[in-house]
Amino acid sequence: MEVKLHDIGEGMTEGEILTYFVKVGDQVLPDQPLVEVQTDKMTAELPSPTAGTVKEILVTEGTNVEVGTTLLIIESSGTKPVQQKIENTSMNRNIMTIKKVDRENGPKRLILAAPYTRKIARELGIDIEDIHGTGPAGRVTDEDVYRYVNQPEPVEENKNDIQPTIAEVKEIPFNGRRKQIASLMSKSLYTIPHVTHFEEVDMTNLLDSKKQLNEAGVNISVAAFFIKAIQLSLAKYPIFNSVLDEEKGVIKLKKEYNIGIAVDAKEGLIVPVIRHVEQKTLSVIHAEMKDYIDKAQNNTLTKHDISDGTFTISNVGPLGGIGATPIINYPQTALIAFHKTKKKPVVVNDEIVIRSIMNLSMSFDHRVADGATAVGFTNYFVQLLEQPTRMLLELR
Repeated sequence: MEVKLHDIGEGMTEGEILTYFVKVGDQVLPDQPLVEVQTDKMTAELPSPTAGTVKEILVTEGTNVEVGTTLLIIESSGTKPVQQKIENTSMNRNIMTIKKVDRENGPKRLILAAPYTRKIARELGIDIEDIHGTGPAGRVTDEDVYRYVNQPEPVEENKNDIQPTIAEVKEIPFNGRRKQIASLMSKSLYTIPHVTHFEEVDMTNLLDSKKQLNEAGVNISVAAFFIKAIQLSLAKYPIFNSVLDEEKGVIKLKKEYNIGIAVDAKEGLIVPVIRHVEQKTLSVIHAEMKDYIDKAQNNTLTKHDISDGTFTISNVGPLGGIGATPIINYPQTALIAFHKTKKKPVVVNDEIVIRSIMNLSMSFDHRVADGATAVGFTNYFVQLLEQPTRMLLELR
């Protein structure tokens, strides 16, 4: 039976083969993970569609292949096959795989480790068999890998006498999600004529409102206010909640407001989506956002969690910075980034006062919208943040 790379949706056309969990001659069972694949949005495992013996592996690790490509061949043992499918790695993240290892000079032993842990070891150029696992039943954990790679190297005799002749270079693999992010960014930047509009926001009143809520025992993050204000602004300027369909020659205005949140996860940028923001309160938005950020950091987001976004925000304020030219999350029409809030002297009613000021950067598709419309959008958004009680008038 040929095991092929299947389309898991979202316009996927290709994927990178990260690692095989089996080798030629291995006996496999139905649904046993065979190979780990990196798509443009997630890491996924391809399970075995049948029981049998791995007869041939046709594609080497690190290769990008198109959907429909045969990856390996399994000689069925007669057990009824199950429907072949790709499941999100996040759903299998806690499933430990067991790999039989042949050592040239030693007995066989079992290596317990999650696929992601194996991926880390592989990218660092470490043989996971050399690592002593400290997890349950001797499982090798992520921390074990990092501890192993950071351990000091043994000092060889007369090593100090050896003078390097050239500067050492550390190489970082350019593959996996990093490579997929690069592909998407290039597609967006070379396809969409970007224009970035900058604005500043007086955050003083909003921070006061947040403080009052905290004193009343209600914790609402500033980002939750951003998301709600964005949805209200999109309702007033729907052109930024749209997708350009060039083949059909139409701009499709989305009726639902699904706001993506750019998260700086350890495996790279990922954008979980809060759906139907127009139907949700600030408290619900805050709770969902926190849950999605936790999932992003633990690489447990599902395909559903990162699908169907109509607009994206990037809150880089906690990291610093005063401005940026963010790249639009293709095929959306716009993306807005928020920067660090700082106390600054400003003129209010002809007096110099200290206020909390934040900069924002909004990139938009100039084929779809013009600069004047973008200014109107950001002006309205700024009004909502500077007068947060005004948002109450817009809520249904």
